[in-house]
Amino acid sequence: MRILPLLLLLMTSPALAAEAIVKDGDTIQIGSTAYNLAGVDAPEVDQPCIDEHADNWACGGEARDRLVKLVGKREVRCEELGEDKAEKGRRAALCTVAGEAISLNQAVIQSGFAVSAEAPAKAGAKVNFQADEAAAKDKRQGLWRGCFVTPAQFRTKGADAALLGSACRSDKDKEIRAALFPADLPMPSGCNIRAKQVRRAKLTGNVGVYLIPQCQNYATQPKPDRWFCSEDDARAAGYRKALNCQASGSRK
Repeated sequence: MRILPLLLLLMTSPALAAEAIVKDGDTIQIGSTAYNLAGVDAPEVDQPCIDEHADNWACGGEARDRLVKLVGKREVRCEELGEDKAEKGRRAALCTVAGEAISLNQAVIQSGFAVSAEAPAKAGAKVNFQADEAAAKDKRQGLWRGCFVTPAQFRTKGADAALLGSACRSDKDKEIRAALFPADLPMPSGCNIRAKQVRRAKLTGNVGVYLIPQCQNYATQPKPDRWFCSEDDARAAGYRKALNCQASGSRK
């Protein structure tokens, strides 16, 4: 079951209160706007990892749950830093939870459930979390206690990506990669939008196409490369609705 807690966000300019939800390990949505935590890249909700016992681990879902816990029911103040270049239609922001001395961005990195990422130039040094990432790695916090690939590599199906974490074993490289990039990616609970990377979609500047359950050919689509919880999430990741997707008898 998806965890969609209602949060109270105080926007910096002007200071307005609005309801919000945690969408994934580094994204909070307020009204119709989704804010990505600048300088942070958490596992996608459908991303698998390997835990410290060499078992399959739904780390993307756990990363989302960790952000839910960090926020709780407290107020969050976000400083918008401009458009997020990695995800369409989303804004990059530096957010702080009421009563905390450090930003939510930094707290996520310190928890080990995200890696540091490039932030808008406007952000400057205040969203440079490389030292926090190194500390989380040394302490084997979060993702670092297992074996994983960066979210960016997962999104692009970088099967030859560097394996990260203390549970990675060179003698099990093939088996680990098969688990991190499974041929049949498990569907996260509540996230039933199927997406596939296709070359023709790149002609329109997209990564691939997606289908919702109401689409006539939803069940016959080849094994998906990604699962999304909403059409907005799929579009933000660079996928467009399949041209042959028919819902309610009309062409989409």
